[in-house]
Amino acid sequence: MAQTAAFFDLDKTIIAKSSTFAFSKPFQAGGLISRRAVLRSTYAQFVYMVGGADHDQMEKMRQFMSQLCAGWDVATVREIVAETLHHIVDPLVYDEAVSLIEEHRAAGRDIVIVSASGSELVEPIGEMLGADRVIASQLEIVDGRYSGEIDYYAYAGEKAVAMRRLAEEVGYDLAESYGYSDSVTDVPMLEAVGHAHAVNPDRELRRIAQSKGWPVLVFTRPVALRSRLRLPPAKPTLAVLALGGAVTAGGLWWATARRRRLGA
Repeated sequence: MAQTAAFFDLDKTIIAKSSTFAFSKPFQAGGLISRRAVLRSTYAQFVYMVGGADHDQMEKMRQFMSQLCAGWDVATVREIVAETLHHIVDPLVYDEAVSLIEEHRAAGRDIVIVSASGSELVEPIGEMLGADRVIASQLEIVDGRYSGEIDYYAYAGEKAVAMRRLAEEVGYDLAESYGYSDSVTDVPMLEAVGHAHAVNPDRELRRIAQSKGWPVLVFTRPVALRSRLRLPPAKPTLAVLALGGAVTAGGLWWATARRRRLGA
């Protein structure tokens, strides 16, 4: 039988808020951003959660975050994320999403997180959740600092492109694979798999899901991950997919995260 996967969007699908904005206060405490920037990001998060983010709003968020990160020391960002990950993200994980991940893992499917957020955030969250692979945006790094430019933006139709390339690389049968997202901007991602699901969908995605016969799931219970049964361990390495940029010289590349011992 062909290998299959379950592809999960991250924000409002696995966790109950934007992964990027969740780290605003830790970044402020670490001296990376000002109180004004924290307030701006909090307001943007409010708009995102209440009304759903359309393409124009997502573009504004992308510009805001890329400009905000300009000049940040990469090592400092990774250190802050590592130190605060469980405190910030753990209570925001949807109980229903954890159950789905457990079910897909038990069925022998790989778990792939697909997010427009930066790999510095998505990769450790993926490790925490036991994901096998991550598709995430890549910020340009120059001399150990973010330049304010984005090498690769894993957003909208690009998610589907990356999923198809990953399927070719790994051997996934997308027609037998599963997809989960909350946003109309992820319709291409959901159309790329044979079993699409709308999770906490915005108005447009709900309409499209109903027209296509996609199941609509409602996740409402954020839970501390450590209060749940221990997730089955992922493979020893978490692979992170990225395209383009100075680091990759314009090609498709795989970067493996820190090797972890099974069960560690």
